[in-house]
Amino acid sequence: MPIPQTGTPAPDFQLQDQNGNDVKLSQLRGKNVVLYFYPKDDTPGCTREACDFRDEHSALQEAGAVVLGVSPDDIRSHQKFATKFSLPFPLLADTGHQVAESYGVWGEKSLYGRTFMGITRATFLIDTEGKVARVWPKVKVQGHVQDILQSLKGGAEEEGAPVQKKAPVKKAAAASKPAATAKKAPARRK
Repeated sequence: MPIPQTGTPAPDFQLQDQNGNDVKLSQLRGKNVVLYFYPKDDTPGCTREACDFRDEHSALQEAGAVVLGVSPDDIRSHQKFATKFSLPFPLLADTGHQVAESYGVWGEKSLYGRTFMGITRATFLIDTEGKVARVWPKVKVQGHVQDILQSLKGGAEEEGAPVQKKAPVKKAAAASKPAATAKKAPARRK
């Protein structure tokens, strides 16, 4: 299935977390949900991403968001991972990868010349009405949680608002470049 686009309803699901509790997306209406898909518990990139979410969990909650991690690992694996790294948010067991498929993040991958099926690291910001507010396909871990926080602080409740928040930042950065170049030019003439 294709990745859900901004403004479309987020596919509903019900999965169990690391403690065996059922988590249903539709029961989180009224809250922003950061739904992040990751390939495997306790691997370097996935651990770094989970720990970044852990370290910024209070800020994410203050911004009105609930964090949910999803991988095809089972409940026992999630329990070990969450305990080892003191993760304060639910890790959902998508062992049959139906949820990953419904979000368009399950597919063919390759590593060291080997081809296999797995999850593409991706994050979805789901707004208070259950619609996709922002999509981060093929996530690069470094700086990702900060980008999510910036989107949340930009007003994730309005459709498209997270994306609009970033545009002024890019313009301001571009505007400052000519000024920096202008300062360097007189220094060369001396």
